[in-house]
Amino acid sequence: MSEMINNREKTSGEQSERQRLLKEIIKELHDGKPVEAVRQKFEQAIDRISVSEISQMEQALMEEEGISVEEVQRLCSVHTAVFKGSIEEIHQEEKLGHTPGHPVHTFIQENKEIDRLVNFTLTLHRDKFAKDPSKMTSQLLLDDLTRLLKIDNHYSRKENLLFPYLEKYGIFGPTKVMWGVDDRIRDAIKAAKLKLETDSWEMSELLEAIDYIISEVSEMIFKEENILLPMALEKLTEDEWLKIEREGDVIGYTFITPPSPWQPAREDLQSEGFMKDGVVQLETGIMSVQQLELMMNHLPVDITFIDEHDVVRYFSHGKERIFHRTKTVIGRSVQNCHPPQSAHIVNALLDDFKSGKKDVEDFWIPFKDKFVLIRYFAVRDKEGNYRGTVEFTQNIKSIQEISGEKRLMS
Repeated sequence: MSEMINNREKTSGEQSERQRLLKEIIKELHDGKPVEAVRQKFEQAIDRISVSEISQMEQALMEEEGISVEEVQRLCSVHTAVFKGSIEEIHQEEKLGHTPGHPVHTFIQENKEIDRLVNFTLTLHRDKFAKDPSKMTSQLLLDDLTRLLKIDNHYSRKENLLFPYLEKYGIFGPTKVMWGVDDRIRDAIKAAKLKLETDSWEMSELLEAIDYIISEVSEMIFKEENILLPMALEKLTEDEWLKIEREGDVIGYTFITPPSPWQPAREDLQSEGFMKDGVVQLETGIMSVQQLELMMNHLPVDITFIDEHDVVRYFSHGKERIFHRTKTVIGRSVQNCHPPQSAHIVNALLDDFKSGKKDVEDFWIPFKDKFVLIRYFAVRDKEGNYRGTVEFTQNIKSIQEISGEKRLMS
């Protein structure tokens, strides 16, 4: 037993020392030291590194060193390049995603298609365009970028289904960093597409934008398969993977047909039941849980409620939701349900509600073929204490077109 304890202490000590060296290397990159100089130090100092250590290092940089999420995002590509060889060596024997229907298998199948589009089709059309910037080659690029926008399904499943479970295990840093990079990729694709659509491109800038997209998408595939997914496999239980798999259809998939349901040899998740029949006695009436849920889901609006601790407690799930919601958001901090770039807006709004400065705030945006009104209401008890916030989202396009009058008796 003492040998085991001593070995464990030794291993723990080695990991702590490696963590210290990793943070030191990242801080040197942060201070502008050349990548090659850091790589040499890395290879001399550390011979093996685990995905957990990469994750812990990113989180420690933000929590202990005060480096912002945005700065870690900027450094992410650099330190991935530094660590790339070591991580690949560690995981070359690992076999991820060999079970069809398992979320990891699905993510990897999508990555194969994304990689084919970006590093074969888009790269080929980029080179043709560079040599012959004609209407035909421009259209080929535009078609590729339009198709690549479907990468949003892949990233959204990762952010809304997988990240909540990692956060339950205290892993916040890497998820924030990766979500921010996802958003940069989405924005870059849309920006390049707009240049081609409006014929407002300058050759060198457009090619640089395409190269950036190819590089960032490729790097993200590497990070997912060598850092994110191995780390998630270490942490998540089979129950949690099942819940992720069950909700995949809500968001959709990228370049693959919906996978067949994954059913490991165990009791079906559905048998556990998510809700139980019962009666809810309200101040102004009595309804069964079924009646209450049916009523909420037949309202022509989307409703989400967070409690006074900013935790998502409920959302309605009608047939035509405007924005995606998955059951994994239940119990999740609302700040972690939004991109890091917009978290400060969410916090400002909640601060105003909690302080009593505001009781309602409205936003309105064009979204796809809709015009969406998003309303937030502070919820207070009889004593005026803040008890949470209701989000009320409605497509008001048809309402905007109403004129004249229509009475019940007409």
